[in-house]
Parts: sequence; C-alpha cells; structure tokens
Amino acid sequence: MDSYAAPARSLVAALADAAAADPSRAVAFQGAPGANSHVAVTEAFPDALALPCFSFDDALDAVKDGRADRAMIPIENSLHGRVADIHFLLPESGLVITAEHFLGIRHALIGCGPKDGVRQAMSHPQALGQCRHWLKAHGIEPVNYADTAGAAALVAERRDPAIAALAPPGAAALYGLDLLATDIADADHNMTRFVTLARGTKPLLGEGPWMTTFIFEVRNVPAALYKAMGGFATNGVNMTKLESYQRGGSFAATEFFCDVEGRPGDPAFDRAMEELGFHCKWVRVLGTYAQARARG
Repeated sequence: MDSYAAPARSLVAALADAAAADPSRAVAFQGAPGANSHVAVTEAFPDALALPCFSFDDALDAVKDGRADRAMIPIENSLHGRVADIHFLLPESGLVITAEHFLGIRHALIGCGPKDGVRQAMSHPQALGQCRHWLKAHGIEPVNYADTAGAAALVAERRDPAIAALAPPGAAALYGLDLLATDIADADHNMTRFVTLARGTKPLLGEGPWMTTFIFEVRNVPAALYKAMGGFATNGVNMTKLESYQRGGSFAATEFFCDVEGRPGDPAFDRAMEELGFHCKWVRVLGTYAQARARG
C-alpha cells in the first residue's frame, strides 16, 4: 500500500477491501485506480471488483493466492509494441490465458498548473513512448513511473505546477487535477491488447473464432524454425504473432512467443502443432480463448 502516492492510498484500500470481501468477483490489475488497466477491467468485466496491484508480479500473485479470480495484463500496444514480458511472467506463474480484450488508449496531460508551465511529464514508459513526439514538440521532459494513474497520484501529492502526468482523462477527477491537454498520442490508432489470466482453464463456450497462445524452443539445427513453421502453412492455420526472445542470458537458446488462430481439437490445428513439436525441444500452450476482434 505504501508504494502508492498518498492520494491513491484511500482509493486502493477501498477497492482492496471490496475485493477481499468477495474474491470470486475480483480481477487484479497493475497500477493505481484510474489506470488504463483499471479501465480495461471495467470494460471487460462490468460486474467485477477491480483489485489494484503495484506491479505485474503482484497482480499475478493475487490470482495464485486466491485473492482474485483473474488478472488482466496488457501485453502489446499498436504504437509501442510489447508491454509486459508475458512470455517470462506467465510460464513462471502457472496461470493460463482465458480471454483477451482490446482497449483504445486516450492519453491526457493532467496537472495542477497551466500547460505552458509544465516542464516534466511522469508516466509509464509505454505511455511516454506513445506520446514522445508530442512531448518533444512541447518541450516536456518524459519521466518514467510505474503506471499512468500512479503518476497522477504523485503529481497530486507534490502539487508542483511544473510536473504533470500522462494518464487516462478520468484520472484527473480521481486525484483532483486539471485536464491540460487531451488525446495527445502520436497516432489515432493507439490500441492496447490485454489478456485475462486465471488459475485453470475455462470451458470454451460459443463458436469462436479461437486463438491459441504458446511458447516454444526449436532444436539447434539449421532451418529449424523454417521447418517448425511449415506445418502451419501446409495446414492453413493462420499465425498472427511470432516474437523471439532470449532467456537466461544466452544468445544461442532462442525461444518464441506465438499466437495462432484455432484451438486443440481442430484437425488442422492439431496437425500443425504435432509438426511443430517434432522440430522443437519443447512446446508449452499458454491458453486457448475466444478472439475479441478479428485478425487480418
């Protein structure tokens, strides 16, 4: 609780108390009340009890410990790429992906003085990156902070007119600040993809279409990745994301994070995954869930 700036603590305490009274309805998110992740929770689960957590690890631990039924984590943004290192966080947590949600992002400059007097803007590195051209054009120095609304709470605590926050517009009213500028992202198509994480798989209800997320490591032989991917092409399975990353300080053992359309039990999907497994050291499915929006 003390990690939050003082203006956020009473809001965090109230939300945490409500979640503790009914953890089956609680959805954990990273950030202070009013953060984009909080907005995403209220959009995706209108009847849920949002549980603020200071870090991504704290949000996942809340689910593992039974203090929340689910967590919502942002994983990628249309302007600035990867948000949370889900390929590290999720396998270690033992949780599974059960849903996805897309949130249109609106950034506002909020503070306690005139816009012309702002010299620094505090926010999550993702938000700062999504507004870097606007900030540069206005001579405002970006300052990293743990989350957007948390930065607004800190600005409210300091009451320095030279320091503002980049946060969702609703955070201004929560923390008694002024809206100095709105819709300041560097592009209009600013969208963040969130995934919902839970302790176990949920029944796949409805007709889809479906998405499956998995990680894998190919064998250390020539053309291993090319051969591993071939099964998806020959079986007509659409791959919407393929991202490489390094684990454990090694530049040799490359692992991959992948999204494909389909689910276990679909013949084409099963054949593609069988061929993938033949060319890999290991494959781990992180979750199968309904698509929140069509790809392509």
